[in-house]
Amino acid sequence: MRARILVIEDNAKNLKLVHDVLEYAGYEVVEARTGEEGIEAALRCAPDLVLMDLQLPGIDGNETLRQLREAGQRDVPVVAVTAFAMHADRERVLAEGFDGYLEKPISVRAFPGQVRDFLHPEVAT
Repeated sequence: MRARILVIEDNAKNLKLVHDVLEYAGYEVVEARTGEEGIEAALRCAPDLVLMDLQLPGIDGNETLRQLREAGQRDVPVVAVTAFAMHADRERVLAEGFDGYLEKPISVRAFPGQVRDFLHPEVAT
């Protein structure tokens, strides 16, 4: 069974890069461009992991996380993928309830392994 990863990202180039890298690594990728679309997609497709930008049109990443958790997506790891790169940013993101933090720009080589580390062992590729 391939792990299903929901990617919530509004930047088309970043979304394509993440999608292509993950698909090549063997993951099933579901895309959303806004927090609202991400919530709908999560409820529809039951992802094994959510990768999410923090700065989204409409509701931001923090509000999207809150609504995902309220909608019953408590066991799904949600990882912030963001250009915020200061040590305090990582701590803030984790304190807000995200399960992890990955910096942009992503490393094409390292990214699949970083993603695998956030998956539950039974669904990792």
